[in-house]
Amino acid sequence: MAENDLYLYGAAVQGIQGFIFQTNKLREIVGASELVEKICTELFVCTLYPDSEDPLKELEKDKNAVQNAAGNIKYIFTDEAKCKDIVRNFPKIVMEFAPGITISQSVVKYREGGFAEAVQQLERNLRVQRNKPMRDVNIGLMGIRRSRQTSLPATYIEKKSSEAEYIDAGTYQKLYDSEGKKRTSLVLGQKIFGENVNSERLASEMQDLTSGNDWIAIIHADGNGLGRVVQQIGTSKEKFRDFSRKLNEATVTAARNAFDEIIGTGGDSKIPMRPIVLGGDDLTVICRGDLAIPFTEAFIENFEKETKELLGGILGSVFGADSNYLTACAGIAFVKSSFPFHYGYKLAESLCDRAKKDTKKLYNAESGNLPASCLMFHKVQDSFISNFEEISVRELSPQANISFEFGPYYLKEVKLPGVKRWTIKELKERAAQLDSEIGNTVKSHLRNWMTLLYDDEDMARQKLERVKTINKMKEDVIAMTDEALRKESRERNGEEIEITLYPVYDLLALHTVNTQRTK
Repeated sequence: MAENDLYLYGAAVQGIQGFIFQTNKLREIVGASELVEKICTELFVCTLYPDSEDPLKELEKDKNAVQNAAGNIKYIFTDEAKCKDIVRNFPKIVMEFAPGITISQSVVKYREGGFAEAVQQLERNLRVQRNKPMRDVNIGLMGIRRSRQTSLPATYIEKKSSEAEYIDAGTYQKLYDSEGKKRTSLVLGQKIFGENVNSERLASEMQDLTSGNDWIAIIHADGNGLGRVVQQIGTSKEKFRDFSRKLNEATVTAARNAFDEIIGTGGDSKIPMRPIVLGGDDLTVICRGDLAIPFTEAFIENFEKETKELLGGILGSVFGADSNYLTACAGIAFVKSSFPFHYGYKLAESLCDRAKKDTKKLYNAESGNLPASCLMFHKVQDSFISNFEEISVRELSPQANISFEFGPYYLKEVKLPGVKRWTIKELKERAAQLDSEIGNTVKSHLRNWMTLLYDDEDMARQKLERVKTINKMKEDVIAMTDEALRKESRERNGEEIEITLYPVYDLLALHTVNTQRTK
């Protein structure tokens, strides 16, 4: 080994979503999320410093720890033997700690001054490693007893009053700690709700997240423009490390502030929200349906504010003095509490991607503009869920030239020539109007009009014209069905056609989630 050789080690956690959302039991979901949270922090540092009494403090002061959040690890080794030891042993430690999780690893050797090239090569190597399958530690013989819930080989018996339940190794780790005690899963809860929150206040069953109805929301939010920032600051180990830690702090603080503004920890009832992923620029939470839009709006607003305060100098050098902050997009899937969460999360992720595509198209990110913060949502009313692209065609397109996909909805007014987008504030105000006496009448007529659109466009048009003649409803109906609201050119069946988009579907869906009473 040359005297000045350095070794940039990188690891990326794989299978996070499948591991967390393998079940519909909230206690197992939050238990899984806590295990994932600890992989990049406590578990990695304990492997580095097995004799340390406080591994998190070791991580905080270790200047070679470049990144340890959101399923990603980057660490600089000066000792080749120690680096080899981590590469050899860490994957096994991870798979035993959280059966069902695997990691991709890579090491790039470089000299002082070559950090930027090493980071780029490391990311390329990790992308290749992700496509290489690893042996599943949960494989068992065909004749072995299996968990009824996951179909994986059973390794533990959980005794219940009626009968014994056989559970697999991964589920056991989600439910119990190393001493066999039930996990309290406080780590992520204390991040967002404050250190004083106790396990009694945290929701542990799905019914804890519901109130007047069974609608809950899965929210997935993600920052914009991170790739451009990393390209700019990746030349310096110190800048990269400082940026990663401050970005993580900004995300956590934004989530905590949003929670304080919209929900708060007052009272002694269960908090109707559980964080699932919180780190880097990522946020995933499950919450009561009516809280989703206000919380998401508050989060992305606080995310912009916190990234400006903590990272304004770095971001100003990348995006310009007037854009010295990061923006974020979010996807919200409204589902019933019994709906498979794996599909709900995939939908939320798909909606977030849809919002990102829209804002990048409007603000032409390739030309150096900063994409704006926005969100998209969808209320699941179908038993078959795929990506949102297919949902838009199958459910939200009553006619070839008509669509009910009116989002995304922006945090701030979009001041671009010829572009019409609603703000989140406008969305909430319009949905609230449906709760009035006139609004109740308007809802009935609009639902009839939407039903007719799927069968006969001419009959639907006649219905709408008749409704518009009723003076007390005329203003509200026009505001939601005016064809001038938004038009777009989209590809349908291989040709570009002009599509008229209406907000009615979204407004009725949001109003139902907020006001429906079924229990």
